[in-house]
Amino acid sequence: MAVVRSPNSTPISFHRLQWLFPIAATVHNIEEAIWMPGFMAAHGTELPWSVDSGQFRFALVVLTVAAWMITFLGWRTGPQSIWTYLEFGYIVTMLVNVFVPHIPAAVVFRGYAPGVVTAVLLNLPVMALLSRVAIKDRYVSGRKAVAFGIGVPVAIVALVPVLFALGRWL
Repeated sequence: MAVVRSPNSTPISFHRLQWLFPIAATVHNIEEAIWMPGFMAAHGTELPWSVDSGQFRFALVVLTVAAWMITFLGWRTGPQSIWTYLEFGYIVTMLVNVFVPHIPAAVVFRGYAPGVVTAVLLNLPVMALLSRVAIKDRYVSGRKAVAFGIGVPVAIVALVPVLFALGRWL
């Protein structure tokens, strides 16, 4: 088992590493914000939803701000807090997001799908590391970690259409 270590060879804690989460999420969301409008224009009839670029970008901004806020609150309140569990759930969401929809979309569309590069090269290793360290450092544990690891992704999936609708009105 690999351990993340600082230059003086001490393990780096989740408390320090957790800031990688909003950084990676932001980079990923920027990739999607840049490339998704053209992708939607080219493949709009093949996608399960239809939104304009403004709606899509509004949802990305809200989700990105939420990642930063939840991380800050988790960082401030520490292990076993509601904010740390929410952050853990969001980390799991971003990890699952690599496999649904990014990799399958690239396969189905036989090429680049917006977000797939950062999903595979950044989110996959970062979110896997963070989820593992959060559990190892006991920032989250047990049934509560499982509940948030399932509940937050489901809640975010349910929230996305609401954010698209709000983006239409703003």
